[in-house]
Amino acid sequence: MKNHSYKSEDFFKSQGYARNGIKLIYKNERNFRIELVFTLLVILAGVFFKVTHFEWIALSLVISMVLISETINSAIEALCDTVTQDFKINVKYAKDVSAGAVLVSSLLSVITGLIIFLPYIIELAQNIFLR
Repeated sequence: MKNHSYKSEDFFKSQGYARNGIKLIYKNERNFRIELVFTLLVILAGVFFKVTHFEWIALSLVISMVLISETINSAIEALCDTVTQDFKINVKYAKDVSAGAVLVSSLLSVITGLIIFLPYIIELAQNIFLR
């Protein structure tokens, strides 16, 4: 059942809540800021190496996956901390599993990045050192 006291008045007001959520995670979560730096670096590398359309799709998907999993992890941790500050095995489980999801998405994004960028890096290195 929905909590009607939190019902948004209109579409634009609900978008304001979403923007506020992004501001909050940016302000409060160091890992999210670090992931944004890596996002910028990947975008710059993609522009530099002129990656293909399909490579951009893959990069945008894994970047999104990491950022989304980080936001969900942060929300789960905040909710768990609201429920209890005492040690509870189920709270630990929820926090550990959500952190594990971030780790899995991060590792998959690194692997995807290596698959995409390694051939470009190798070609660049060959052009520099084999002239």
